[in-house]
Amino acid sequence: MPVSTHCPYCALQCGMTVSREAEVEAGPGGLCRKGWTSAALLRSPERLTTPLVRDRKGGPLREATWDEALSRTTAAIRRAQQSGPDKVAVFGGGGLTNEKAYALGKFARVALKTPLIDYNGRFCMSSAAAAANRAFGMDRGLPFPLADLGEADCVLLVGSNPAETMPPFLQHLRRMQAAGGSVVVVDPRRTPTAEVAQLHLAPQPGSDLALALGMLFVAVDEGLVDKDYLAERTTGFEEANAVAASWWPARVERVTGVSEPDLRRAVRMLADAPRAMVLTARGAEQHAHGVATATAWLNLALALGLPGTPGSGWGTLTGQGNGQGGREHGQKADQLPGYRSISDPAARAHVASVWGVDEAELPGPGISAYELLDSLGTGPTAMLLFASNPVVSAPNARNVARKLQSLDFLAVSDLVLSETAALADVVLPTTQWAEESGTTTNLEGRVLLRRKAIDPPVGVRSDLEILHELASRLGCAAAFPTDPVDVFAELGAASAGGVADYAGITHARLAAGEQLHWPCPSTDHLGTPRLFLDRFATPDGRARFVAVDQPEDAEPLTEAYPLRLTTGRVAMQYQSGAQTRRIAELPGDAYVELHEDLAARLGVAEGDRVKVSTVRGEAWLAARVTDAIRADTVFVPFHWPGKKRANSLTGDWLDPISRMPAFKACAARIDRLPA
Repeated sequence: MPVSTHCPYCALQCGMTVSREAEVEAGPGGLCRKGWTSAALLRSPERLTTPLVRDRKGGPLREATWDEALSRTTAAIRRAQQSGPDKVAVFGGGGLTNEKAYALGKFARVALKTPLIDYNGRFCMSSAAAAANRAFGMDRGLPFPLADLGEADCVLLVGSNPAETMPPFLQHLRRMQAAGGSVVVVDPRRTPTAEVAQLHLAPQPGSDLALALGMLFVAVDEGLVDKDYLAERTTGFEEANAVAASWWPARVERVTGVSEPDLRRAVRMLADAPRAMVLTARGAEQHAHGVATATAWLNLALALGLPGTPGSGWGTLTGQGNGQGGREHGQKADQLPGYRSISDPAARAHVASVWGVDEAELPGPGISAYELLDSLGTGPTAMLLFASNPVVSAPNARNVARKLQSLDFLAVSDLVLSETAALADVVLPTTQWAEESGTTTNLEGRVLLRRKAIDPPVGVRSDLEILHELASRLGCAAAFPTDPVDVFAELGAASAGGVADYAGITHARLAAGEQLHWPCPSTDHLGTPRLFLDRFATPDGRARFVAVDQPEDAEPLTEAYPLRLTTGRVAMQYQSGAQTRRIAELPGDAYVELHEDLAARLGVAEGDRVKVSTVRGEAWLAARVTDAIRADTVFVPFHWPGKKRANSLTGDWLDPISRMPAFKACAARIDRLPA
């Protein structure tokens, strides 16, 4: 019998069934092409099925037994720990199930006693999360069910291209538009999502904050602000508006390139809609001022009275499959399970009691993902890395690759020999999504059960088994269960009373078909699909405006680097491409998209080989000439490695609050290569 489960890719986590023969059928919401072909990797000849070890630095990887691989890993950890627990670091991924993310955070703090753990979700959701936390007192990607989108009258999408990144999402927009609703898209490119919008605003990359401030100016100028909502449900409007008052439309047009008529039209479309939503994504957030940008859009939504109003709201579209759950239960440098702060004495005491350890033994907060990677070699000398490929996905990736190579020891747990795993001293082959059970939390805060559909290949182990065995070999007395049901029960106890309270959610309830959104504090609780309807999660129950302003560019354009480079995803690939590039049914190759006027000036034609350069590095790419991008902007998808690697180009400036790197705007140039 086919087994009901969920797609392994984006945060929609679409329903599907998988047969014992690894054949996929779509659930009620449909699947994109990535979902339809997801089972191909289960049968891929590139699948890792035995541990690999390297006998010397620079030597080849060879097959090994599990005992040898784990013994080498344990010995390397002990050698590094002779100089202190902070000489061992852990790096995780937003694709790990809740159970594995929880176990990894526990392993770092209890078995290794290191503060140095973070994960690739820092590159995805951290800026929007920080903005939501300080405005609402809580971060959940969508504080309402995804289906509410279809009932809205206007949706503003900022820096989001779901037509390619999560195609089934569009069914909600189409349902809304069929009923007379409208879509506004903010993106420097005329993406497939922008093609279906009623209005497309194309600001210069990095200027979204100024655009949001200008829209708030217009809302005030035209009397569109919801004054009753402001008085009853918010604080801080006057301070935020004092900044926006200096962003009159003509100034906004000079900075962003968006005309005053379009600016005013966008605000009216939102304000006139009985139910409206403002949704941001990575295009707005992956900047050195990403928290401020997300905050500016949140301020606009608050001024119009949207958050916490039935049918309306503000939210952010999570990217990775478990991007939401992955940051709630301990992978992040400053967090304990339940979205608790690791610096909070009460949180530390509660989680320590669940783990059966002394609270004083728990380390404090660590450092953010890029800072952690950048510290390797001079700080930590050993690293355990799970379900991530930072050699392709991290900013300034050439530097990250050098740092990983400088380690005395690197162990990587993965499905395939990714570009990062290829640098490891030990590679541990792990189970895939359809070969194990576990939960994920989708972009709307709904906890989903992925069921095991097929047996893994002989020789492959789950990450839970790997962590259990390593903890045992290190002499850790704390329990590390290997059954996902047991791990999730422990997660529920550790999260109880926290912001992300899973205490009432069980595998059994999910298997019975209950749709449970956190917080869900008890087994008789029905979950919380809609947040903030009565009050926000702040001490006084009010949402907070925060005054923000457009900063100077992190990297100004120069004569040598006169173009603005932005990066992103395409429909046929997912994240670093470690999985999707190995599926023949998902075609595609790296390219640089540039406007036809720019191409003419450079003497570049469609398909020509060009070199895209920044002060950090270069990439050799095929030119894709179009009129669907700003003439001062070029776009490169980031799924490919080597000479095609977009993140050889991107900068490593970090947001001061979220520590999000600036993937979306840096200074670049294009040179035509010889034929």
